Amino acid sequence: MHAPQSPFETASDTSGPSPFGGEPLSEDKARRMRWTATGLLAAMALLFFTTHGPAVAPGAHPVWGYANAFAEAAMVGGLADWFAVTALFRHPLGLPIPHTAIIPENKDRIAETMAGFLRRNFLVPSVVARRMTGMNIARAIGDFLADSPDEDANDTRSRITAGAAEMLAEVLESLDPERLGNQVRSGLAGQIHKLEISPLAGRMLESMMTDQQHLPLINGFIRWAGLTLEDNEDTVKDVIHKRANAVLRWTGLDERISANVLDGLYKLLAEVLVDPEHPIRHKIEEGLQKLAQDLQHDPETRDRVEAMKRDLVENPAVGEWWMGVWERIRRSLIRRARSADTQLGGDMRKALIDLGEALKQDLRLQEQINRFARRTAAGVATRYGDQIVTLVSETVKRWDATTITGRIENAVGRDLQFIRINGTLVGGLVGMTLHFIVSFL
Repeated sequence: MHAPQSPFETASDTSGPSPFGGEPLSEDKARRMRWTATGLLAAMALLFFTTHGPAVAPGAHPVWGYANAFAEAAMVGGLADWFAVTALFRHPLGLPIPHTAIIPENKDRIAETMAGFLRRNFLVPSVVARRMTGMNIARAIGDFLADSPDEDANDTRSRITAGAAEMLAEVLESLDPERLGNQVRSGLAGQIHKLEISPLAGRMLESMMTDQQHLPLINGFIRWAGLTLEDNEDTVKDVIHKRANAVLRWTGLDERISANVLDGLYKLLAEVLVDPEHPIRHKIEEGLQKLAQDLQHDPETRDRVEAMKRDLVENPAVGEWWMGVWERIRRSLIRRARSADTQLGGDMRKALIDLGEALKQDLRLQEQINRFARRTAAGVATRYGDQIVTLVSETVKRWDATTITGRIENAVGRDLQFIRINGTLVGGLVGMTLHFIVSFL
């Protein structure tokens, strides 16, 4: 049965980033390093056999003895380190020697050990919080969002805004429009029910009158009354004509009365509009002041306003109106999110830049976000630490042993081959030293 594919496996490329850190060797470079270490070992063997005869010959020069001792010890050291390095990954010469092929044979135990080490030393809430104490995550995010030193940064931000817009569109499409609209309406209705409209309206009206902001409203109402009267002159004349007796209608006085009434009303409205001290204007202001007081302090008025508010919120017509408004808002957002010609992307980019500037400059906001990030990370470590280490161990266990062994060997290949080279040279130096000491005993 074919072994599960390793997460490190690609088709044939072994030069990608190493999961173990550092820059991995390519297959050719790894092969050259192995041949270098093996060639050095072969050279020491050749030197040993070449210098053995002259070194033991009668009257031989001492240099042959040192060369032979160096080669002998170097060959032993190189062989020992070759065995040690090879034993990590496979059986030397294919022989099932005990305690060799350590990584393939103990892959599952290594996975459990790695997971346990990760759990005990990294996924501990106190450790996570301590490591994040010196990290200003909010400032880093602010620098990224606010600064755009090169084209790549702008492209990255554009991808972020495009992805956010697409995600917004998909969320709005995936949710049930009617259910979501009802939920939004229920939420708004709940907040409106909690809000006492009457005292708020009374205070607003009182504040407007204190600042003389009610005067444009009164003037606007008077102009509206004049325009309304002008548009309905025929109706007024018809009412007066119907209420007049036969004598007035026969003599035509009803038309004169209607004209006089209309002229009087126009004159009255004009005087009220231009005269700030007109008695009718004072009466209107007195009525507004009384209404402001009643809205705040009169229980009966407050009850009537609250009842009107409840009737309005619970009216089915208002619900239908809101559903239509919500559907138009939802479709507009989806269309703007998916259309490259709209300003949604630009608005989102500007919002991201503004957010970045706020994160860079507001120290209190940075502190709050960093504290939230630390608490979130510590909470994740507490709640999901066991699941994380289980995921790590199960993932490592699923890796193909042969592939992961080759990748680890390539990832640390230079160091492994330098162990063999250093073992060969250090062994040779030790052999020369021992030969020097023995020569003088």
